[in-house]
Amino acid sequence: MKTLLVKRSNKQERERSVLLGLVDYYLKTGKPVGSNTLKEAGFEDLSSATIRNYFASLEEEGYLVQQHSSGGRIPTDKALRLYANEYIQETEVDPALRKIFQDLEQSESKEIARYLQRAADTLSELTGCAVFLNAPRFDQDFIVNIKFVEVDVHRCLCILVTSFGVIHTEVVNVEKKLSTFTIKRIEGYFHWRLTGHGKPDEMDREEELLAQHLYNEVMVRYIVGYSNFIDEEIYRTGFSKLLHYPEYQEATALAGALSLFENSQSMRHLLHETSKHDGMKFWIGSSLEKFTTDHRHTAVLAIPYRVNKQTVGSIGILGPSRMEYKSIFGILHHFSEAISKTLTRDVYQFKITLRKPNHGTLADESKPLLEFNPQRAV
Repeated sequence: MKTLLVKRSNKQERERSVLLGLVDYYLKTGKPVGSNTLKEAGFEDLSSATIRNYFASLEEEGYLVQQHSSGGRIPTDKALRLYANEYIQETEVDPALRKIFQDLEQSESKEIARYLQRAADTLSELTGCAVFLNAPRFDQDFIVNIKFVEVDVHRCLCILVTSFGVIHTEVVNVEKKLSTFTIKRIEGYFHWRLTGHGKPDEMDREEELLAQHLYNEVMVRYIVGYSNFIDEEIYRTGFSKLLHYPEYQEATALAGALSLFENSQSMRHLLHETSKHDGMKFWIGSSLEKFTTDHRHTAVLAIPYRVNKQTVGSIGILGPSRMEYKSIFGILHHFSEAISKTLTRDVYQFKITLRKPNHGTLADESKPLLEFNPQRAV
């Protein structure tokens, strides 16, 4: 009996090795894999007939499919998940990438939001995938600039920039079309209200009243949003990277893959699962069905990042299910470590505090929200 159990175990191990080898070859080439092809790709000790027998068994178990009776096999989502789970702890990366991670670690700036956005762009370049991440709210952040842009006759866009690099926008209504000179003078008024310097003296009474109203309206909106911090900020980038993959050449397929990005609640749920797990997670194909309606040919990999060893957010990549998981897992591990070190150092160096969503609870009133002098408000 013991001998039979050992033989069965050895057979299962060889079958698993064949499956992993097939998936590895498929991820690199994107082509169906035949028995002779796999034999020449590192399985010279097995006969083609033996490999075909393994293929048949794996097909019955739902790991492989054969599109044509005389063609090779391709792995199913089930096989890709097994492969990803096999290499989820992979930390090896191309030595050429280490300089990039070092640069991410050496970045030193109070503009934490801007750093995270730049880091997300870097990760998108490294992986060739779309990237999204959630971030906590950073206190001690102040509005440093407001831009005013006319959208149409009755609407203008206010763009608020904070000292940490956060960009916040508000659309406000106006009663009539504003001239370019009026817009410039309103911006000058905003600057004076923020800094206390350079009060514009060329404004007429009507313009000043309008500027006062717009400034107070935008500030109140900002304070309410800042105080009632219910959901983390979500940063998204790298959508165009998906155009390089054959799976997303059709507009409907691309739109389906990116449908996750249209649902902030689903993105937050996915990232929260990663943070709660406190480690790398992945979703491939049908395992994404609770987050998005169209999950064909799509995979998401996510990993948390930390400040002082405490998980504060997660970062995810979205791409085709035929991605090279081993190398991307390694990239994600090093990326998370790099930004965690940088954020930890900058938070302590610049004496920044952070907080997670308070689900509607007002912020501590002793903490400064922004440079705002109510004595100058109307």
